[in-house]
Amino acid sequence: MRKTPLVLLAVLTAVTASCSGGDSEPVAATSTTTVAAGPTGQVTGSPSDTPAQQDCSTAYLAKFTQRQKLAQLLTVGVTGGADALETVQSEQVGGIFVGGWTDKTMLTDGELDRIQTAAIVPMMVTIDEEGGRVSRVGDLIGTAPSARVTAQTMTPEEFYEATVTRGRKLKALGVTVDFAPDVDVSDQPDNSVIGDRSFSDDPQVVSRYADAYIRAMNEIGLGSVMKHFPGHGSGSGDSHTGAVRTPPLDQLQTVDLVPFRELIGSGAAVMVGHLDVPGLTAPEVPASISPAAMSLLRDGTGYGAAPFDGVIFTDDLSGMAAITDRLGIEAAVEAALAAGADNALWISTSAVSSVLDRLEQAVANGTLPPARVDASVLRNGEYKGALRC
Repeated sequence: MRKTPLVLLAVLTAVTASCSGGDSEPVAATSTTTVAAGPTGQVTGSPSDTPAQQDCSTAYLAKFTQRQKLAQLLTVGVTGGADALETVQSEQVGGIFVGGWTDKTMLTDGELDRIQTAAIVPMMVTIDEEGGRVSRVGDLIGTAPSARVTAQTMTPEEFYEATVTRGRKLKALGVTVDFAPDVDVSDQPDNSVIGDRSFSDDPQVVSRYADAYIRAMNEIGLGSVMKHFPGHGSGSGDSHTGAVRTPPLDQLQTVDLVPFRELIGSGAAVMVGHLDVPGLTAPEVPASISPAAMSLLRDGTGYGAAPFDGVIFTDDLSGMAAITDRLGIEAAVEAALAAGADNALWISTSAVSSVLDRLEQAVANGTLPPARVDASVLRNGEYKGALRC
C-alpha cells in the first residue's frame, strides 16, 4: 500500500494559510480587473468587479450543488463517448480529456453534442495537440512539425497562420482547450521528455513562438495552456517515470521562468508540472501540489511577473510516477486543489466518485475552504466561456 509522506500530510492540513486571496473570500474577489480571452473568444473582466458582476457570479454558482462545484474542478480522460456521457450525467465533471487511448469517433459522429447537452454548463473538451510526437488527432486534422522544427523552419507569423488553420480544425471536432504550447526552455536531445517539444534553448525564442500560438488560439476561440510551470526544460528526468528535480529557483529566473513572465497576461491558462524545485517546493512536495509554487504563479512577485488570475491546471495526477509514487489519486487531487490549483487533470474516470467523496470531506474539515472552491469554479467558468457577466 502506498504511504503518504508526513510532509504531504502537512500540506493537506496546513495549506489553507497559503491562499493568495485569503481564507475568507474567493481569490477572484479582487479590485484589480483581469482581462483575458476565454475559449469562446469573449473578453471579460474579473467576475466580481461590480455589483452586477457579483450578482452574475452568484447566479452562476447557484447552478451547482457543492459536489457539482467540486466536479467542475476536475478534467478526466475518457475512453469514448459512452464513458464521457456517463461521467457527465452522473457527476457533472467540468472537463474531459481526449487521449491517445480515446475512441475518436466521439469527435466525428456528433456524440459530443449529446454529451454537452447533459452538462449543466458547457464542459471543457481538452486535448494534447502540440504537433510533432505529441499529437492525438493528427490523422483527423493533419500533422504538424515539432516545436523545435517549427522554430527552425517557420517565422513566428507563419506559425501563427498554421496554428489558426489547425486550431479551426480542432474546434470543428468539438475540442475547446488544447494543452499547448509547451513553453519549456530546453536543449535536451529531441527524443528526451521535453526535447523537441521545446521551441528553443533561448527563452526569447520560446516566448515569441508561444505568443504566436496563443494569439492564434485566442483569435479562433480555443483555450490554450502554457506548460510546465515553473519549467521542465532543465529537469533531471522524466516525471512520467519518477521524481524530477529542476535547478534552484534562482537559476530558473533567467531562463525557464522567462516565457511565463512574458506571457502571463496573454489569456492562456497555465499547467503546473510535477517538479521538485530547490528554493521553492518543500521536500517530497512537487510543484503540482505545492502551495509555494501556486503562490509564486498566482502572486507573480516572486519571479517578476504580473499576478495571474487565470486557470491553473495540474499535469496528469494519475499516470505520472513523479506524483503516483507519492500519493493516490484521491489524495493527490485534494492536495493540488488545496494548494491552489483550479483544475485537477487525470486520465481515467474510474475514481471520479471517490475523488469527489474525498473533496467533500476536505470542504467539511476546512482543508479546502468553500470560498476557494467558488473562486476556482468562477475561474473555470470564465475560461471556458460558461460564465458571461
